[in-house]
Amino acid sequence: QVQLVESGGGLVQPGGSLRLSCKASGFTSRINAMGWYRQAPGKERELVATISSGSTPIYADSVKGRFTISRDNAKNTVVLQMNSLKPDDTAVYYCKTNSYSGLEVWGQGTLVTVSS
Repeated sequence: QVQLVESGGGLVQPGGSLRLSCKASGFTSRINAMGWYRQAPGKERELVATISSGSTPIYADSVKGRFTISRDNAKNTVVLQMNSLKPDDTAVYYCKTNSYSGLEVWGQGTLVTVSS
């Protein structure tokens, strides 16, 4: 099984930046894709960005040009660099991995609040 630990959430002013990190442990060799999703109050969970082995990242239109996802396979870590944050980015952010067999594993979530 894969376990995920997220870090980096918090309170930031509009226009500011935050960096989220997710470290995987366990059967990490089985991981294909690593990504970030978010869920705002009263809304459904949505994709933010994802990156699969050997592929280019995929971003939600709402974050293109502001967020960057990167992956360090040696450290089994995926990072989401978030710049130019807006109040609409306020949400709980979840790390997710997909194994080559299709198994999904979710992190516990980290809260990002963008407010002045």
